[in-house]
Order: sequence, then C-alpha cells, then structure tokens
Amino acid sequence: MKIWGRIVDKNKIIKDKVVQIKDEEDYQDSLKKCIYEICRDFDMERPYWLPSNVDEYNTRRKTIFTKDNFIDEFDFDKFVIEEIKEK
Repeated sequence: MKIWGRIVDKNKIIKDKVVQIKDEEDYQDSLKKCIYEICRDFDMERPYWLPSNVDEYNTRRKTIFTKDNFIDEFDFDKFVIEEIKEK
C-alpha cells in the first residue's frame, strides 16, 4: 500500500510525503500505519475520521481533513491523504 499525504494552505502544498508499507492482511491496519507515519513526520496529531471522510475515502481512495477533524489548532487549511495505486 502506498499513501500520499499532504498539508495544503491557501491552495499550495506546504508538506507532502509518500509512505509505502508492505501490505498486511488487514487493509485498515495498513492504512492506519501509513497515516500514523505521515502524521509523525509532519509533527501533527492524527485526524479524527468523520462519516463523510469514510464515505469519501471508500469511494475515491482519497479524503480531505479540515479543522473539524482535529482537536488541536493548526496553521493550514487541510490535510489530504490519497492512495496511490501500483501500475
């Protein structure tokens, strides 16, 4: 699994990172590990998944997290994660 995470502020990518981990049996565990690594490298808390994020990710393999998904304050507009499919 490969996940691209990026922090966007005023429509510009401030930080981005691609994380690839060996696929495990459970898709959710692999996804959680990728998000954990991205958030750790960005020095930010992990986002809270709202039902709209789950629906969006299940449909498009991409979701956008905003201030509604975090407890702490932050100085960017959104945090985006997207699965990159291998060709």
